[in-house]
Amino acid sequence: MTKDNKTTTPPPKKPATGAVGGAAPRKKLTLNTTAFQKKLSSLSVNNILDDEPDYEKMPSLAKTKRNREKQNKKFKPNLTSSQKIVREVDIPVKISVQELASRMSEKTGDVVKALMKSGVMATANQYIDGDTAELIVTELGHTPKREEAISLKDEIANHQKTSNSNIKARPPIVTVMGHVDHGKTSLLDALRNTNVTARESGGITQHIGAYQIQHNKNPITFLDTPGHAAFSNIRSRGANLTDVVVLVVAANDSVKPQTIEAISHAKAAGVPIVLAINKMDLPDVDPNIVRNDLLSHEVVVESYSGEVLETEISAVKKTNLDKLLDNILLQIEILDLNVEHNKLAEAIVVESKIETGKGSVATVIVKNGTLKEGDHFTCGSAFGRVRALLDEAGKRVKAAPPGMPVEVLGFDSVPQAGDVMYVMPNEETAKDITEKVKEQKKLENTASVTKSSLEEMMANVSKGEVKKLPIIVKADVQGSLEAIVASLEKVGNDEVQINVIHNAIGAINESDVSLANSAQGVVIGFNIRAIPQARTIAKRDKVDIRYYSIIYELIDDMKKMLSGLLTPDTKEEIIGHAEVRDTFSSSKFGTIAGCFVTNGYVSNSAKIRLVREGKIIHEGEVGTLKRFKDDVKEVRENYECGISFKDYSDILVKDEIEFYITKEVQKEL
Repeated sequence: MTKDNKTTTPPPKKPATGAVGGAAPRKKLTLNTTAFQKKLSSLSVNNILDDEPDYEKMPSLAKTKRNREKQNKKFKPNLTSSQKIVREVDIPVKISVQELASRMSEKTGDVVKALMKSGVMATANQYIDGDTAELIVTELGHTPKREEAISLKDEIANHQKTSNSNIKARPPIVTVMGHVDHGKTSLLDALRNTNVTARESGGITQHIGAYQIQHNKNPITFLDTPGHAAFSNIRSRGANLTDVVVLVVAANDSVKPQTIEAISHAKAAGVPIVLAINKMDLPDVDPNIVRNDLLSHEVVVESYSGEVLETEISAVKKTNLDKLLDNILLQIEILDLNVEHNKLAEAIVVESKIETGKGSVATVIVKNGTLKEGDHFTCGSAFGRVRALLDEAGKRVKAAPPGMPVEVLGFDSVPQAGDVMYVMPNEETAKDITEKVKEQKKLENTASVTKSSLEEMMANVSKGEVKKLPIIVKADVQGSLEAIVASLEKVGNDEVQINVIHNAIGAINESDVSLANSAQGVVIGFNIRAIPQARTIAKRDKVDIRYYSIIYELIDDMKKMLSGLLTPDTKEEIIGHAEVRDTFSSSKFGTIAGCFVTNGYVSNSAKIRLVREGKIIHEGEVGTLKRFKDDVKEVRENYECGISFKDYSDILVKDEIEFYITKEVQKEL
C-alpha cells in the first residue's frame, strides 16, 4: 500500500515532502540553473522577448500614449488636438487689429502678418475697415459676419422724420464763378442793388457772400466764391450745394486761367453752366471771341448749337440782367428742386468765423425744412442752439425756409465749410450725434493704414474699374503748359489713358488740391511749387503732388505710372525636360516616375506636361520631387530623381516630362 502510494504521488509534491533537502531535489535544481544560463548566454534581448512566452512584455510610455491617441481618434475622430476651431466673427465698420485677433482667438502677430500679405501695414492698436477685416477673417479660416450697424446718416434721418408733409419747390442756389476782375461781385451788386463792391478793398472779394434776390416773384439764392476754393471744399465734403454755375467772362479779356478752373470745377461737379459775357458796354469788344475760345474747353453755347445758355450783359450798366435771370430759371426747370418744408431743418455751412460779441457764427443755406430760432442742432464736430438768425442785410429773422441764406449764432465751436447742419428734436440728441461724429473722425484719423488716393486709384485701374488717370497740371509759363498738356494727351492706349482735368499757370493752390482730392487724381507742378496752405491740405487728404523741371522726365514718369497700371501679359518659359526610365507604386504618392533630367532643371514649383509619343496627354503640377529619399526643390541636368504628379498616375516608361513656369511681363507704352 505504501509503495503504491509513493509511486502514484505526483512529481510536483515530491520536493515538498523532503523540504530539508534530498539528493534528488538538489540534482534537479542544478540542472535547471545550468540550462537557463546556457540559454541566456546564447540569446539577445530581442530574442529573449520574442522566444520566451513565459515573460510578459510591458509596453513603453510612448507606446501607451500612441495607443491612447488611437482610441481617442476612434471614438472622437473630429476632435483632434491640432484641429482648428472655426469661429463666427462679428465685424463692425472699423475695428482694431488687436480686437479682431481677440474675436478670432488668434495671435495678434498672425493677424498682422496676414495684413502684410494683403499689402496693409498695421500695428496692433491701429484700426482697419470692415472690408479689410472681412478678408483677413476669411483668410485665417473663420466665418465673417458683418454687424448691421445703423449709420449716422440713417440715425439722423430717423430723428428728423415728420408726419406733417409739405413738399414744395425751393429756390435755386447759384454760384457765380470767373476770373479775377471779370465782374463777379459787380454782377451780384447789380442784381441786389447794393454797393458791396465799394466796401471791399481793391475790388476783390474778401469772403464768401450768400444773397437772395427776387425775379418775377421767384427767389434765387446766389453765392460769391473767392478763387472757387469754397465751391470745391464744400463738394469734397460730399455736400451738393450748387444747382447752377453762372460763368462770368469779360468780353475784353476772354478766357483766362481762373475761367478754365471754374469750368473744370463745374464739370467735375456735374453742375450746368449759364454763360454771362460781361463788360459789353466797353468799346470794340467782340463776344464771339469768348464763344470761340470756350469751344476749346468743350463749352458750346446755344447760339453755336450747344446746350449752354449765354447772355451778353453789362454789370455796370445793368444791361440784360433780366435775361440772365430768365436763363437761370429756364435752366433749373429740368432740375428737381422739390423739398420738405415742415421737417426739422438741414442746412449747409458756406462760411464760418468767430466774431467779437457773437462768438462762433456760420453762414448757412437751408436745403431742407425750416430753420428756426431755438432749434437744437448738430453740425460736424460742433453742436448748439440757434440763438439768432440774421439775413444778408444783418436783420434778425425768426425762421429761414429752404434756399434762404442766413447767419446762425449759437455754435459751441467753429464748424467747417461744407459741414451739414441737422436740427435735432432736443439738446440731448444733438450732443449724442455730435459725440458719435467726433468718435468716427477719431477712428478715421487713427486708422493710418488707409491707402492714399493715388494707391487706391492704381488698385482700381489694375482691377479694370478705372480707365483714366486724372491729372491736374500747373506750370510757370503758357508755352510749357501747352507742351505738357499736348504730350500727356498722347500718352496711353485703349486700356488706360491720362485725363488732364485741369491745367493753369501759377502756383498750386488749395483749389487744385481740392479738385484732385475730389477726382482722386495727381497734381503736377512744372517749375512751380505748392503754396503752404495747399501743402497742408494735400498732407491731410493724402493728395499726391509731383514736381518737375524737365518735360521729358515728366512724360517718362507718367508713362511708367500708366505702364504699371496696365494688365501684364503672361509668358511661358520652359526650364527643363526629364525622361521616365522606371515607375514605382506608392500607397502615399501613387505612381512615382524614376526620371533622368536630360536638359535644364526640374523644379517642384513648376508646372508640367506629360508627353507620350509626341503628344501631350496631361498638364498639371508636381506632387513630389525626390532625390533618393530626400525631398528637394530642384534637380539639375544629368541627375536622376523621383517625380509624382498631383492627382494623376498614368505614367509610363519612355514618357517625357516637360517643366515650365509662367511669368508676368509688364506691358510698356
